Amino acid sequence: MSMEVTQALLNAQSIDGTVRKLAEESLRQFQEQNLPGFLVSLSGELANEEKPVDSRKLAGLILKNALDAKDENRKRELVQRWLSLETAAKAQVKACLLQTLSSLVVDARSTATQVVAKIAGIELPHKQWPELIGSLLSNIHQVPAHVKQATLETLGYLCEEVSHEVVEQDQVNKILTAVVQGMNSSEKNNDVRLAATRALYNALGFAQANFSNDMEREYIMRVVCETTMSPEVKIRQAAFECLVSIAAMYYVKLSPYIQDIYNITAKAVRGDEEPVALQAIEFWSTVCDEETDILEEYVGDTTGDSDLPCFYFIKQALPALIPLLLETLLKQEEDQDLDEGAWNIAMAGGTCLGLVARTTGDDIVPLVMPFIEENITKPDWRQREAATYAFGSILEGPSPDKLIPLVNHALPFMLSALVKDPSNHVKDTTAWTLGRMFEFLHSSIIGTPIINEGNAQQIITVLLQSMKDVPNVAEKACGALYFLAQGYEDVGQTSPITPFFQEIVQALLTVTHREDATESRLRASAYETLNEVVRCSTDETAPLVLQLVSVIMMELHKCLEAQNLSSDEREKQSELIGLLCGCLQVIIQKLGSSEPTKYVFLQYADQIMGLFIRVFACRNATAHEEAMLAIGALAYAIGPDFAKYLPEFYQFLEMDLQNFEEYQVCAVTVGVVGDICRALEDKILPYCDGIMTQLLRNLSSDNLHRSVKPPLFSCIGDIALAIGDNFNKYLMYAMNTLQIAAEAYAHTSAFDLEMTEYINSLRNGILEAYSGIFQGFKNSSKTQLLIPYAPHILQFLDSIYMEKDMDDVVMKTAIGVLGDLADTLGSNAGSLIQQSLSSRDFLNECLTSDDHMIKESAEWAKLAINRAISV
Repeated sequence: MSMEVTQALLNAQSIDGTVRKLAEESLRQFQEQNLPGFLVSLSGELANEEKPVDSRKLAGLILKNALDAKDENRKRELVQRWLSLETAAKAQVKACLLQTLSSLVVDARSTATQVVAKIAGIELPHKQWPELIGSLLSNIHQVPAHVKQATLETLGYLCEEVSHEVVEQDQVNKILTAVVQGMNSSEKNNDVRLAATRALYNALGFAQANFSNDMEREYIMRVVCETTMSPEVKIRQAAFECLVSIAAMYYVKLSPYIQDIYNITAKAVRGDEEPVALQAIEFWSTVCDEETDILEEYVGDTTGDSDLPCFYFIKQALPALIPLLLETLLKQEEDQDLDEGAWNIAMAGGTCLGLVARTTGDDIVPLVMPFIEENITKPDWRQREAATYAFGSILEGPSPDKLIPLVNHALPFMLSALVKDPSNHVKDTTAWTLGRMFEFLHSSIIGTPIINEGNAQQIITVLLQSMKDVPNVAEKACGALYFLAQGYEDVGQTSPITPFFQEIVQALLTVTHREDATESRLRASAYETLNEVVRCSTDETAPLVLQLVSVIMMELHKCLEAQNLSSDEREKQSELIGLLCGCLQVIIQKLGSSEPTKYVFLQYADQIMGLFIRVFACRNATAHEEAMLAIGALAYAIGPDFAKYLPEFYQFLEMDLQNFEEYQVCAVTVGVVGDICRALEDKILPYCDGIMTQLLRNLSSDNLHRSVKPPLFSCIGDIALAIGDNFNKYLMYAMNTLQIAAEAYAHTSAFDLEMTEYINSLRNGILEAYSGIFQGFKNSSKTQLLIPYAPHILQFLDSIYMEKDMDDVVMKTAIGVLGDLADTLGSNAGSLIQQSLSSRDFLNECLTSDDHMIKESAEWAKLAINRAISV
C-alpha cells in the first residue's frame, strides 16, 4: 500500500489533468473506505526520509486538512471524526508526526509542526495526549539545531491553537523558559532564535502569571529588548512584534520599560529595514489604542473610575515622539498611492500621528504646526505632501476651538493646492485632508462653521474640478464632497450647497461614466457621494431628486441589457448593478419620507420593481443584497399596495432565504421580510406558511452562518405582529424553537467578550420574537393560548437578569417583554410575575437606569404590571 500511496500523492500533483483526477479519486476512496488506515499511511509517508519531498509535503497537507477547516460546522465534524478514531491509529499518527520533527527536510518538519499543533488543539481540551508538552520540551535539549527549531515552532503553533486554561501553569512556565532561552543571544543558530521569538509571540497570552511576577517579567522583557538588536532582520521584526503584543496585553506592566522601548523603537524607525521600522511604529500605535480605550471607558463611566489605570505614556513621550513620527512622513515612495492597500513607513507614521492626536487632544497641535508651516510651501513635493498629511492626521482629537482658526486659515491655501500643485501625491493628500476637515469640523453642532455663504461656491467649484483629475485624486475629492454633504444632514430647510445641487449631481454622474472609473474605487466613491448628497438634500431640491429616478432607472436598464460580456466585464457590471440599486434605495427612502414627493414618485414604482426583479437573474451576491435592501425601502414607502408585487417576487424572496452560501444575502433578506410584514400587515398572510417554514428550517440548521440567527428570531416577531392571532397555527412550532434557544443562550462564557456580545444579540432576537407574538395577540380572543408559555419566558428573563451580562439593548427589550406579558395576559400574568425570582429587582434597576430608553420602557412595563396585579 505504501508504494501506491506515494505514487498517488505524486500523481495528484501531475500536470496531466487525467492522471491528476484519477489519483485524487483513488485517495478520496481510500479515505472514505478506511479513514484510520488512510491517516496512518499519510503520517508514515510524511515521516519517511526515503520518500520524495513532494509526496511528503502533500501527505502533510492532506493530514492537516483532515483535522481543520475554515467553516465552523465542517471543523466540528472533523474534530468529532478524529476523537472517535481508535486509539491505536491515533497513537501511530502522533508517533510519526513527532518523529518528523527531527527530519532533515525543512518542508516535512514545517508541516509536521502545524499538524501536531492541530491535534493538540483537539486533544488537550479533552485531557488527551497529556505527555505531548513534556516530550516536546525534552526535544529542546537535543543537539541538532533543526530539531530544536522545529520543536519551538510546534510550541508556538500549539499556543495559538490551545486556550491558556487548558495548559497547567507549571507547563506554561516550562514552555516560556524554553522559548525565552531559545531567543537568548547565546543561541548561535538564527533559525532557532527566529522560531523561539515567533513562539513567544503566540505564547504571550499564556503568560499572565509570569508578567505579574516582577523577576520573570524582567527576564522576559530583557530578552525581548535584546532580541530587537539581533543582526538578523526577521528576528528583529519578530521581536518588535512581541513588543506590540505585550503593549496590547500587558499595558499596565510597561512603566519600567517605556524609556528603553522608546530608545529601541526610535533607533529602528530612523535606521532599520522597513519591516522592522513598521513594527516599531506599530508599538506606539498600539499604546495609543490602549490609552484611548482606557480614557473612553473612564469618561463613559459615571463613577469616573476605570478598571485600568492610564499611565499617559503617549502624553509624556510627545516631545520626543512627535518629531520621530514627523520624520517618517518624509519617507514617501514615488508610487505609493498607485498600489491599493500599500503600506509603508510614511503611511504608518501618519496613522500613528492620527492616533496620538486622538489620545492627547489639544497638546499635539503646537508640536505639529511648526513642521506644517515650515514644509507646506517647499519646492520638494515630499515636504509639501508630508506637511499636508501631518495637518490631515491631527484633525480628529483636538477640540474644534483649537483647530477651527487653523482650518479657516489653511482652507484657501488647500483649495488652491488641490487645483494647482504640480504633484499628484500632494493633490491626493490635500483632497484627503479637506475630507477630514469636513468630516470632523463641519456639522450643525459646531458653533463656528468653516463653510459659509462666502466660501461654499469656491469649495464646490474646486471639488468638482478635482473630480476630473486622475482617478486617485478624483476619488478623494468625491470623499471630501461626501463629508461636505453629510455636515448638512440635520440642517432642515436650506444649506449653502442647495443652489449647487444640480451641478453636483451632474458632475458625479459624469464621474461614473469615466473610462477609468473602475480605478481607485472611483465609481463606487462617486455613487456613495451621490447617495449622501441625496440623503442630506432639502425639500427645495425634491423636484431634482425626482428627475434623478428616471436617470438611474435608465442606467440600471442599460446595465441589465448588456450581453456577451467577458468574466471581468461581468464582474464590473454586477458591481455597477449593486451601486445603482443602492442609489435607488436612497432615492426611494428620500422621496418616500414626505407625502407630496411620495405621491409623485409612486408612478415609477411598477417600473422600478420590474428592474429589481430582473437583478435576481444575475448571479452576484452584492447585486442581490442591494436589490433586496432597495425592495425593503420600496415596501416601506408603498405600504399595503406592495402586496401586488408578491406573486412575482415571492420566489426570489424564498430563494435568498435559502442562500446559506452567501449568508449576507440571507441576512438582508430576513430583514426585508420584516420590512414587508410592517408594510403589508395581514396582507402577508397567504405567504406566511412558506416564510415560517423556511425561517424555522434556517434556525434549526447547523450550516447557516451564525450571524443570521439573531435577525431570524426578530423576523418571527415581525410576522406575528403583522398577522395578529392568525399566528396561532405557527405558535407551537415557534414557541418550541424559541424555548430551546432561550435555554441555550441564558448563560454566556465569561471569558470570551466576543461570544458574550453574540449571545446578547441572540437573546435580543429571541426577546423581539416574544414581544411581537404578545403584541400580535393583544386584545384577541385567543390570548389564553399564550398562558402555558408565560412561566418559561419569565424563567428566561430571570436567568439573563441573574447572569448580569446583559447589554443595554437586551435590557430595554427584556423589560419591554415583561411589560408585553403583563399587558397581553392581564391577571393571568399578574400572579406569575409576582412569583418570579427577579422581576421586581429587574424592574427597579431599569427604572433607575441612566439610559432614558430603558427607563421609558420600564415605566410603561410598571404600569402594565400594576394593572395585571390589581385585576
